[in-house]
Amino acid sequence: MADALSHGRLWTAIDALASAHGLTASGLAKSAGLDATTFNKSKRVTAAGRPRWPNTESLSRILDATGSSLEEFLALVANGDFVARQRNVPLIGLAQAGHGGYFDDAGFPVGSGWEEVAFPEFKDEHAYALEVSGDSMAPVYRDGDIIVVSPAAGIRRGDRVVVKTIAGEVMAKVMARRTAKNVELHSFNPSHDDRILKNDEILWMARIIWASQ
Repeated sequence: MADALSHGRLWTAIDALASAHGLTASGLAKSAGLDATTFNKSKRVTAAGRPRWPNTESLSRILDATGSSLEEFLALVANGDFVARQRNVPLIGLAQAGHGGYFDDAGFPVGSGWEEVAFPEFKDEHAYALEVSGDSMAPVYRDGDIIVVSPAAGIRRGDRVVVKTIAGEVMAKVMARRTAKNVELHSFNPSHDDRILKNDEILWMARIIWASQ
């Protein structure tokens, strides 16, 4: 077991997990809501040559983002075997999400008009996918990228979220701060303004848990 949990095998497993889900190590970090450089090879060893290990929060976030279990990850660490479970999830364009008939008041997908796309298995059976259009989320998400949203996932400061307002506006932002009255949202694209919304202006807010990039 000591060999199975070696520094090299652990980082190789993270690379393999990213590859199994069609991501680079940087893409995996971003999908998990981490800094894009978190898993860079240059960060795996200190300047003094000592091995640097990924922390438990980073590991927890990538498992959550990919819908992988701890057992699956440990099997990947031990022997390199990983088969990503897949299922079809509903898919619509982000621009369509503002129209009525696609979601209930809690942000769960309902109604017709959804296509389907195969994605890795997620813990939330109500998870759905949105296709990005335009450049409002660049450089994090670009036109044609697909993001998977979980209406049941908890939301913390720094998480990437999709928000729908009572007025029907849909936006993807970073949840920067939440108080009893307001939600502060930061934009991915510096050319687009940050937003502060009153809680009673928000119909629902759901966390982005995965992205195809």
